[in-house]
Amino acid sequence: MGALEIELLPAAAGGDRPLAERITTLVNDVYAVAERGLWADGAVRTTADEVGELIGAGQIAVARLDGQIVGCVRVRSLDDGVGEFGMLAAHPAHRGTGVGRELVRFAERTSRARGIATMQLELLVPREWAHPSKEFLAAWYSRSGYRRVDVGSIEETYPALAPSLATPCDYLVYHKDLTA
Repeated sequence: MGALEIELLPAAAGGDRPLAERITTLVNDVYAVAERGLWADGAVRTTADEVGELIGAGQIAVARLDGQIVGCVRVRSLDDGVGEFGMLAAHPAHRGTGVGRELVRFAERTSRARGIATMQLELLVPREWAHPSKEFLAAWYSRSGYRRVDVGSIEETYPALAPSLATPCDYLVYHKDLTA
């Protein structure tokens, strides 16, 4: 087995439909398990059109092992000088091998290189019950130096997503100081 290679995809790859579809399938498959019970039947996390747009905007990084995509993450700069990562996904066959950790580190390094001092992530959580996968992620992010700074309402911030939810949800906003 070779070394894990992570790269921010070039914007020109945004028109590569098979690539966008591979990443979309990975994200949707991972999130279908990680967010089971949060979304209505048939709801998907993303579409190939959206992923193609994000690649075209220079926001998608992929992790490859022996040339095969085994993970991805969205990295972007927000208007307030904060960097954000999302759509973090590691292929189930490579879970627990450090793919997710290395993608987060890549997102942090990329943001730091852009002069960004704070990294943000949002974690969707059910409002009225504890989701085991979300509890695991909250603990993992906390161990990685992220601190919860806010709770947001899906209905207010992402009104187009709210009808697709199977249960009332909020999102937790976490920050990490990249200058430490």
